[in-house]
Amino acid sequence: MANTTRRRIITVFGASGFIGRHLVRRLAKAGWVVRAACLDPEDASFLRTMGDVGQVIPWGANVTDPISVHVALNGAEAAVNLVGILYESGSATFQRMHVDAAKLVAEKATELGLKHLVHMSALGADAESDAEYARTKAAGEAAVMAAFPGASIVRPSVVFGPEDNFFNMFAGLCRLSPFLPVMGAPTFPRVRLGGEAGFGIDFLGDGGPKFQPVYVGDVADAIVACLHSTDAAGQVYELAGPRVYSFADIMRLLLSITRRRRLLLPVPFWVAEIQAFFLEKLPKPLLTADQIRLMQTDNIASGNAKGLKDLGIAATPAEAVLPTYLNRFRTQTGQPRPASS
Repeated sequence: MANTTRRRIITVFGASGFIGRHLVRRLAKAGWVVRAACLDPEDASFLRTMGDVGQVIPWGANVTDPISVHVALNGAEAAVNLVGILYESGSATFQRMHVDAAKLVAEKATELGLKHLVHMSALGADAESDAEYARTKAAGEAAVMAAFPGASIVRPSVVFGPEDNFFNMFAGLCRLSPFLPVMGAPTFPRVRLGGEAGFGIDFLGDGGPKFQPVYVGDVADAIVACLHSTDAAGQVYELAGPRVYSFADIMRLLLSITRRRRLLLPVPFWVAEIQAFFLEKLPKPLLTADQIRLMQTDNIASGNAKGLKDLGIAATPAEAVLPTYLNRFRTQTGQPRPASS
């Protein structure tokens, strides 16, 4: 007699991205048949090897097109929407990608009777934020919940892992520049007149904005946990690591791992805004004015929502993972020594 057991199908929008590749591997291991959806299915072809033959299927889909989304979701039991952008480019605006596309996926998931939907937002999503990125992330959350009330929302902080764009970028900068920037440092240095720190001049203040970096593997595990837990329906999860770092702390950590000495250069926000005015004109901006506005609010867990521990996940420290993929930036001489400002 033929095996009539129906395998569960899940559609992952944005599957070929940084978080997507880690998620697809875990979904395949959990037994899902994965439709790895992205604009060009060739971009997702490398994901095939993460499952058995035919288990991971590269799937062409445009999250802004109703017919494309309908076809990608038809017959699936669950969906995950990982699509998001850090800067606007052409028709890919924050409104279109964070709000309109999120709403479309949620509406089609409801129309087709999907059982589960996980939507990835961002820590700091806020309808009142000065940054359009954060405002549209909040609007996207609201649109998803209105269309699919049982959706699970995950809000990661800065995500680190082998393919990340944040730690790799600054570790690469260590090779080329005698300076590392500390965004959000004070405009004027502060003079210390004594106390435990002794006399001196403080150029970095509190070290700039605060972050709570979260490991990409923990983010992927959290999404899988949401899919498998009935308690996760309609919930919001803030995904943050076990430690809060200032911008300066992160630069010092990178210097320690790469065994390099670099001067930490204070960059007040007003200076960063001038830099962003020019840098955001590049085809792939290194910095934008909206990102500067976003950094003026600390990117840490509020404590008002559930987190990794509520999904049974112990947060992984950055110090345990960063050396495993930043070693290629390490100088071959000297011992690990953080630079002083």
